[in-house]
Amino acid sequence: MGLQSYLALARKSLLALGMSFLPLSSAWAHVTVHPQEAPAGSYTKLTFRVPHGCDGSPTKRLRVQIPEGFVSVKPMVHPLWNIETVKRPLKTPYESHGKMITETVAEVIWSGGSLPDDLMDEFSIRAKLPDRPGEVIPIPVIQECEKGVHRWIQVAQPGEDPKSLPEPAPLLKLTGGGGGQGHGHGSR
Repeated sequence: MGLQSYLALARKSLLALGMSFLPLSSAWAHVTVHPQEAPAGSYTKLTFRVPHGCDGSPTKRLRVQIPEGFVSVKPMVHPLWNIETVKRPLKTPYESHGKMITETVAEVIWSGGSLPDDLMDEFSIRAKLPDRPGEVIPIPVIQECEKGVHRWIQVAQPGEDPKSLPEPAPLLKLTGGGGGQGHGHGSR
Protein backbone atom coordinates (compact mmCIF):
# COMPACT_ATOMS: atom_id res chain seq x y z
CA MET A 1 0.00 0.00 0.00
CA GLY A 2 1.41 3.35 -1.03
CA LEU A 3 1.56 6.41 1.20
CA GLN A 4 -1.32 8.13 -0.66
CA SER A 5 -3.56 5.05 -0.26
CA TYR A 6 -2.64 4.77 3.41
CA LEU A 7 -3.44 8.47 4.03
CA ALA A 8 -6.76 8.18 2.18
CA LEU A 9 -7.70 5.12 4.28
CA ALA A 10 -6.69 6.94 7.47
CA ARG A 11 -8.84 9.97 6.52
CA LYS A 12 -11.84 7.72 5.81
CA SER A 13 -11.35 5.89 9.12
CA LEU A 14 -11.16 9.14 11.08
CA LEU A 15 -14.22 10.49 9.28
CA ALA A 16 -16.17 7.31 10.07
CA LEU A 17 -15.05 7.47 13.69
CA GLY A 18 -16.14 11.11 13.93
CA MET A 19 -19.51 10.32 12.34
CA SER A 20 -20.10 7.55 14.88
CA PHE A 21 -20.08 10.17 17.64
CA LEU A 22 -22.67 12.44 16.00
CA PRO A 23 -25.72 10.81 17.62
CA LEU A 24 -24.04 10.99 21.02
CA SER A 25 -23.05 14.63 20.67
CA SER A 26 -26.60 15.72 19.87
CA ALA A 27 -27.88 13.80 22.91
CA TRP A 28 -25.21 15.48 25.02
CA ALA A 29 -26.47 18.86 23.85
CA HIS A 30 -29.78 18.44 25.71
CA VAL A 31 -30.61 18.48 29.42
CA THR A 32 -31.10 14.83 30.38
CA VAL A 33 -32.26 12.91 33.47
CA HIS A 34 -30.32 10.03 35.01
CA PRO A 35 -31.22 7.31 35.49
CA GLN A 36 -33.48 7.24 32.45
CA GLU A 37 -35.37 4.26 33.91
CA ALA A 38 -36.43 3.72 37.53
CA PRO A 39 -38.76 1.33 39.38
CA ALA A 40 -42.36 2.55 39.60
CA GLY A 41 -43.37 3.45 43.15
CA SER A 42 -39.75 3.73 44.35
CA TYR A 43 -37.84 6.50 46.05
CA THR A 44 -35.25 7.49 43.47
CA LYS A 45 -32.52 10.09 43.11
CA LEU A 46 -32.93 11.84 39.75
CA THR A 47 -30.02 13.86 38.40
CA PHE A 48 -30.48 16.46 35.67
CA ARG A 49 -27.36 17.00 33.55
CA VAL A 50 -26.91 20.46 32.05
CA PRO A 51 -24.27 20.17 29.29
CA HIS A 52 -23.99 23.84 28.24
CA GLY A 53 -25.37 27.36 28.56
CA CYS A 54 -27.23 29.38 25.91
CA ASP A 55 -25.08 30.11 22.85
CA GLY A 56 -22.09 31.32 24.86
CA SER A 57 -24.08 32.71 27.78
CA PRO A 58 -23.82 31.14 31.28
CA THR A 59 -26.75 29.37 32.96
CA LYS A 60 -28.06 31.45 35.87
CA ARG A 61 -31.22 29.54 36.84
CA LEU A 62 -32.56 26.00 36.39
CA ARG A 63 -36.23 25.16 36.94
CA VAL A 64 -37.33 21.51 37.09
CA GLN A 65 -41.10 21.10 36.85
CA ILE A 66 -42.18 18.09 38.89
CA PRO A 67 -44.78 15.87 37.16
CA GLU A 68 -48.08 14.87 38.77
CA GLY A 69 -47.77 11.74 40.90
CA PHE A 70 -44.29 12.53 42.25
CA VAL A 71 -44.39 12.98 46.05
CA SER A 72 -41.91 13.42 48.88
CA VAL A 73 -39.72 15.53 46.59
CA LYS A 74 -36.47 16.86 48.09
CA PRO A 75 -33.86 18.82 46.13
CA MET A 76 -30.21 18.09 46.78
CA VAL A 77 -28.06 20.93 48.11
CA HIS A 78 -25.82 22.35 45.40
CA PRO A 79 -22.91 24.53 46.58
CA LEU A 80 -23.07 28.15 45.41
CA TRP A 81 -26.68 27.79 44.21
CA ASN A 82 -29.84 28.82 46.09
CA ILE A 83 -32.74 26.37 46.14
CA GLU A 84 -36.41 27.28 46.11
CA THR A 85 -39.43 24.98 45.91
CA VAL A 86 -42.90 25.87 44.68
CA LYS A 87 -45.71 23.72 46.08
CA ARG A 88 -49.11 22.59 44.85
CA PRO A 89 -51.97 20.80 46.63
CA LEU A 90 -52.15 17.03 46.24
CA LYS A 91 -55.19 15.60 44.48
CA THR A 92 -55.15 12.75 47.00
CA PRO A 93 -53.59 13.59 50.39
CA TYR A 94 -51.82 10.75 52.22
CA GLU A 95 -50.49 9.99 55.70
CA SER A 96 -46.77 9.80 56.45
CA HIS A 97 -45.27 9.32 59.92
CA GLY A 98 -48.63 10.14 61.53
CA LYS A 99 -49.03 13.41 59.62
CA MET A 100 -51.42 14.20 56.76
CA ILE A 101 -49.55 15.34 53.67
CA THR A 102 -51.71 17.69 51.60
CA GLU A 103 -49.22 19.26 49.21
CA THR A 104 -46.17 18.36 47.16
CA VAL A 105 -43.38 20.12 45.30
CA ALA A 106 -44.47 21.37 41.87
CA GLU A 107 -41.16 22.95 40.87
CA VAL A 108 -37.56 23.04 42.10
CA ILE A 109 -35.54 26.15 41.24
CA TRP A 110 -31.76 26.49 41.50
CA SER A 111 -30.59 30.12 41.15
CA GLY A 112 -27.85 32.51 42.20
CA GLY A 113 -25.03 30.46 40.71
CA SER A 114 -23.36 30.65 37.34
CA LEU A 115 -22.59 27.74 35.03
CA PRO A 116 -20.33 28.86 32.16
CA ASP A 117 -21.39 27.78 28.67
CA ASP A 118 -18.29 25.62 28.20
CA LEU A 119 -18.82 23.61 31.42
CA MET A 120 -21.45 21.08 32.51
CA ASP A 121 -23.06 20.39 35.86
CA GLU A 122 -25.65 18.17 37.55
CA PHE A 123 -28.64 19.07 39.73
CA SER A 124 -30.45 16.37 41.74
CA ILE A 125 -33.70 15.66 43.52
CA ARG A 126 -35.04 12.65 45.39
CA ALA A 127 -38.69 11.70 44.91
CA LYS A 128 -41.16 8.89 45.37
CA LEU A 129 -42.21 8.02 41.85
CA PRO A 130 -45.74 7.15 40.73
CA ASP A 131 -46.62 3.45 40.81
CA ARG A 132 -47.36 3.24 37.07
CA PRO A 133 -44.99 0.67 35.50
CA GLY A 134 -44.37 1.11 31.79
CA GLU A 135 -45.22 4.81 31.72
CA VAL A 136 -42.74 7.24 30.18
CA ILE A 137 -42.89 10.57 31.99
CA PRO A 138 -41.55 13.83 30.52
CA ILE A 139 -39.96 16.11 33.13
CA PRO A 140 -39.94 19.70 31.81
CA VAL A 141 -36.82 21.77 32.56
CA ILE A 142 -36.36 25.50 31.94
CA GLN A 143 -32.73 26.63 31.66
CA GLU A 144 -32.40 30.40 32.05
CA CYS A 145 -29.14 32.02 31.00
CA GLU A 146 -27.67 35.50 31.32
CA LYS A 147 -28.77 35.98 27.69
CA GLY A 148 -31.38 33.55 26.44
CA VAL A 149 -33.33 30.55 27.62
CA HIS A 150 -33.72 26.88 26.71
CA ARG A 151 -37.15 25.38 27.35
CA TRP A 152 -36.57 21.61 27.51
CA ILE A 153 -40.32 20.95 27.44
CA GLN A 154 -41.09 19.43 24.04
CA VAL A 155 -42.75 16.00 23.99
CA ALA A 156 -42.80 13.82 20.88
CA GLN A 157 -46.17 12.96 19.40
CA PRO A 158 -46.98 9.28 18.70
CA GLY A 159 -44.73 8.09 15.88
CA GLU A 160 -42.39 11.09 16.22
CA ASP A 161 -38.74 10.55 17.17
CA PRO A 162 -38.01 12.51 20.39
CA LYS A 163 -34.42 12.98 19.17
CA SER A 164 -35.77 15.09 16.30
CA LEU A 165 -37.08 17.77 18.69
CA PRO A 166 -34.90 20.88 19.18
CA GLU A 167 -35.57 21.10 22.95
CA PRO A 168 -37.01 17.78 24.19
CA ALA A 169 -38.06 17.29 27.80
CA PRO A 170 -35.98 14.73 29.69
CA LEU A 171 -37.82 11.38 29.80
CA LEU A 172 -38.08 8.93 32.71
CA LYS A 173 -39.40 5.42 32.08
CA LEU A 174 -41.04 3.70 35.04
CA THR A 175 -40.18 0.01 35.21
CA GLY A 176 -41.95 -2.80 37.08
CA GLY A 177 -41.25 -4.18 40.52
CA GLY A 178 -39.53 -1.58 42.63
CA GLY A 179 -42.01 0.01 44.97
CA GLY A 180 -41.91 -0.59 48.66
CA GLN A 181 -38.37 0.60 49.25
CA GLY A 182 -39.39 2.06 52.56
CA HIS A 183 -39.49 5.78 53.17
CA GLY A 184 -36.58 6.70 50.99
CA HIS A 185 -33.97 6.11 53.65
CA GLY A 186 -30.91 4.68 51.99
CA SER A 187 -32.60 4.64 48.62
CA ARG A 188 -30.75 4.99 45.33
